[in-house]
Amino acid sequence: MESLWIIFSLSFLTALTGALSPGPLLTYTIIKTMESRKHGYLMGFAVIAGHALLEMMIVIALLSGLSFFLKNIIVIRVVSVTGCLFLVYFGITIIRDAVKGKIQIDFIQPGKSTAKENNNKHFGLKNPVIGGIVTSMSNPYWWIWWASIGSAFWVNFNISSDNIPGIIAFFFGHEAGDLIWYVFVSFIIFFGKGFINRKIYIIILVLCGIFMILFGLYLGISPFFKSISL
Repeated sequence: MESLWIIFSLSFLTALTGALSPGPLLTYTIIKTMESRKHGYLMGFAVIAGHALLEMMIVIALLSGLSFFLKNIIVIRVVSVTGCLFLVYFGITIIRDAVKGKIQIDFIQPGKSTAKENNNKHFGLKNPVIGGIVTSMSNPYWWIWWASIGSAFWVNFNISSDNIPGIIAFFFGHEAGDLIWYVFVSFIIFFGKGFINRKIYIIILVLCGIFMILFGLYLGISPFFKSISL
């Protein structure tokens, strides 16, 4: 059995890397934080609570029907290589866009965020928990992540119904990565203080991009050194 600490740590870093990349869920969180007058700093908690509930359903689905399927060495290799390709691609894209200034990071400067301009995009999602669920489901990259990177993580670290501690370590590590960044963003936006500048944010993105590439290569290569025992 893989070390639970390793599973938790890698799951945390993988989730944090995805959370740091601006997307629909981050935009929605910023919108709800800016709209709230009293408890906006808690929006990160609420949105990720909805996001976590949805991902819990995904975990249950994997345990219900895919655990046996994912033990097949051929499936393991196909899923791992697919996850590797996506991770490497996302990592390269993050580094490239960060260096070229193509990533929208206006949200680190309260008052200049473009979130207000996109408010109509999430009109009607007043409850942040429900909004976290709906916004996550509306993002195609979220589905791609679970179909490729998430599944690759499971098969490489032997996470299945036979490894409940591993499931717990993976799930809480994953949600912790999302929660820390989104709560941090909510605090920044709500209290109007720029705790992070453009240069630091770009450095963080580049480091996360490098992590994605290296971890992706590990996921893609490691299954080919495992014995074929079904």
